[in-house]
Amino acid sequence: MRTHVIPMCAAVVAAAIGTTAVPASASSAVSDGGVSGVLHRLTTTDGAPGALAAISNGNGRTTVLTSGVADLATGAPVAADSRFRIGSMTKMFVATVVLQLVAEHRVDLDAPIERYLPGVVRGNGNDGRHITVRELLQHTSGLPDYMDYISEQAVVTDPLTHYSPQDLLNIALAHPSLFKPGTSESYSNTDYVLAGLLIQAVTGHSYGGEITRRIIEPLGLRDTSVPVDQTGIPGTHPHGYAELPNSAPTDVSEFNPSVAYASGAMISSGADMNRFLGALLQGRLLPPAELRAMQTTVPTGGGSGYGLGLESIPLPCGGEFWGHDGGILGFETMSGATSDGRQVTVMVNLNPGGSSAQDGDIQSAVTTALCAR
Repeated sequence: MRTHVIPMCAAVVAAAIGTTAVPASASSAVSDGGVSGVLHRLTTTDGAPGALAAISNGNGRTTVLTSGVADLATGAPVAADSRFRIGSMTKMFVATVVLQLVAEHRVDLDAPIERYLPGVVRGNGNDGRHITVRELLQHTSGLPDYMDYISEQAVVTDPLTHYSPQDLLNIALAHPSLFKPGTSESYSNTDYVLAGLLIQAVTGHSYGGEITRRIIEPLGLRDTSVPVDQTGIPGTHPHGYAELPNSAPTDVSEFNPSVAYASGAMISSGADMNRFLGALLQGRLLPPAELRAMQTTVPTGGGSGYGLGLESIPLPCGGEFWGHDGGILGFETMSGATSDGRQVTVMVNLNPGGSSAQDGDIQSAVTTALCAR
């Protein structure tokens, strides 16, 4: 779930840089390449309390760089093994499960969502009989984004509110469709609420249960989970903060992620996200045909493209990386990976409320890491 970023209004938080090499089989360290400088900028100039970058070289070695603090009250530093909310990076997991079901001939990418969720998408020009599964995963459905109609103020003020998937669909479908399906692209969290319900309809299990069975357990992602109404983050984690205009940072670590559902509710760590992306791009989670479909993109501007739950973004050193960004209450994140086996995940523990530079520097940390040799 992406959230809108509000300009920073409070004093800048002082930062300290730390580096931790996560034990692994390979002996060579991963090059910093200037990433620590970007993290320092995130926690000083940009104003995030803390930042983390986990950089993997594809040979089992991960270096974790941190800057700033995990807790504004105590000044505790960000831990290298931190877990955090990953927001819309959840979409990569959801799309992977849907494409696994496609490979199993249980879902047809070009079938209307009506086949699997009859009567669910109706009203104000929104019609599931004319929206395909592919269009949902690629944000070409024309469905309005329910998050456009839930204010940040409401979520920050009452972060423990429970939303059912039907609540989220009711909010979205009360508004007109944006365009005829398949004729344009517009990012909509509503698409992935429906993808989560599709998984449940086809398998008889929750989308989280299928992600756990098909991805988390086979890959040994010990820091990754799919909460439903669980409001805390298990294990070591930074506090998440939100800052509304003319207000001090609010600790929003306790948060009910049901407002995100399958569009962005998951929790993970830098090392786990890198392992997942590496496995995905190496073809360990999808057969070749389904991986090609996932990497078939529509343009989103600036040379970037959106596939099926997976973004393609150009690298300043040439080529591209695959991944996704994420924004959810308390955290902003991005993961990226290249086809030659490099992966990086970046996290800051402020959202909404980061400066306008925060978004750019998160992506800069990713591209700097992936371009380092």
